[in-house]
Amino acid sequence: MTLRMHTSLVALAAALTLGSVPSAWAQVTPKQEDAAQLKADDASLARERGQLSQDAKTLKSDKAEGKMAAESKDSMRVYRDKQAVKGEKKDMASDRAGSLQSKEDKTEMKQDKAKLKADARRQQRDNKHGRMAATSPDAEKVYQDKQAIQGQEKAIAEDKAKMGKE
Repeated sequence: MTLRMHTSLVALAAALTLGSVPSAWAQVTPKQEDAAQLKADDASLARERGQLSQDAKTLKSDKAEGKMAAESKDSMRVYRDKQAVKGEKKDMASDRAGSLQSKEDKTEMKQDKAKLKADARRQQRDNKHGRMAATSPDAEKVYQDKQAIQGQEKAIAEDKAKMGKE
């Protein structure tokens, strides 16, 4: 096999591998690239909206069912404090008046009420300032979905503006 024949066979193999020769070497124009990006952004936006819808439904059902995923860290802290106060009240009701146990339960009740008050204030403050401790995991997912949608809408607007200039 000669060098000339070998070179033509390599060229033929490359052409067959790449498909039709003219399209293999065709370049993608910036306009085509922008159109493809716009299409991809539109598809991503649709996925994000679907995810938001699903997460919003989950949040609503979890709240209705009283699931923990619908509760924030702060609200769980307050809930546990209220349960502790309730438990202390039960303990105090079963104690004999003037007993050592009665005195200890009164002290614990004071501490539990102070903790409840502090945690309730903390919850209000965190809610007011929009802190994450005041947000449930389900609500956080909804927030992230909304942020993603805003990002996609911005990207689509930029893509459309870029295509309009060309």
